[in-house]
Amino acid sequence: MRNRISLLAALAVLSASAFAQDPAFPARPITIVCPFPPGSTADLIPRAVAPGLSQSLGVPVIVENRPGATGSIGAAFVAKAEATGHTVLMAPTPVLSVNQWLYKTLAYNPEQDFAPITNAATTPNVWVVHPDVPAKNLGELIAAARAKPGSLSFASGGSGATSHLCGELLKSSAAIDIVHVPYKGPGPALQDVLAGRVALMCDNFSNVIPHVRSGRLRALAVTARTRHPQAPEIPTADESGLPGFEVGVWYSFVAPAKTPKPAIDRLNAEFAKALRSPTVAERLKELGLTVVADSPEDFARFVAAESAKWRKVVEVSGARVD
Repeated sequence: MRNRISLLAALAVLSASAFAQDPAFPARPITIVCPFPPGSTADLIPRAVAPGLSQSLGVPVIVENRPGATGSIGAAFVAKAEATGHTVLMAPTPVLSVNQWLYKTLAYNPEQDFAPITNAATTPNVWVVHPDVPAKNLGELIAAARAKPGSLSFASGGSGATSHLCGELLKSSAAIDIVHVPYKGPGPALQDVLAGRVALMCDNFSNVIPHVRSGRLRALAVTARTRHPQAPEIPTADESGLPGFEVGVWYSFVAPAKTPKPAIDRLNAEFAKALRSPTVAERLKELGLTVVADSPEDFARFVAAESAKWRKVVEVSGARVD
């Protein structure tokens, strides 16, 4: 009996020690790493949700920028971080579904190094042209390109950027020849389209819609399944004769692989609550974003489909960033 009591006492001490070493999540501040510069949409989203997360989780939530290499520097940092749920990555489209096909070597593996939390929000791209371009819709643009192969050029934020791959997808989907003109970022590319030096561009909705509203650009089609609620007058690419043509930018949150499922589930619930709060939802709407806030499982399936799609586009285009 005495030995049994001693054993129970020892187990109680071990249990108390284990509990002390493994407190309920979160046990310390949470850092959201943004792999793009301050002021970008990828930066604005975590900063918008951080106050609500901090209040709900009871710990400080810090946003830390680690930009470079199309998100790869920040992604590699989080991939190697301690898998406890206290370090989270803001992961836009390139980080999880494009970079692995563009770079010969990558410092992280998007399929193995991360545990999905949620797809926070998404925004489609829009095909826009300078007003001097005669085409009034995407069908007329395709007809013009087929009539004079190589006569039209499209701008992009650089080789491998979403705006570039959108153009490559149009070339393969519509069987047309349009010339890619890469720039060092979407800003300079858009400026040359506004100036009429390049005919067209497939850029983020929030980037181009102010210029469409002002009449400096003409919108041909939104690259989504449905029309955008903030611009219902713009037809979809599907309506314009390109079924299934979808190109957009999505902004997600992931944690290092092997992060415990309870921590992932807690983060998923808290991110969803923060994203759907009236203040944050309205702020994202102003940026042309639609809140998604899906489950880790649904998001994992979505990433797999996106990765397969962009792999084909990159292979056809021959795009490389090395």
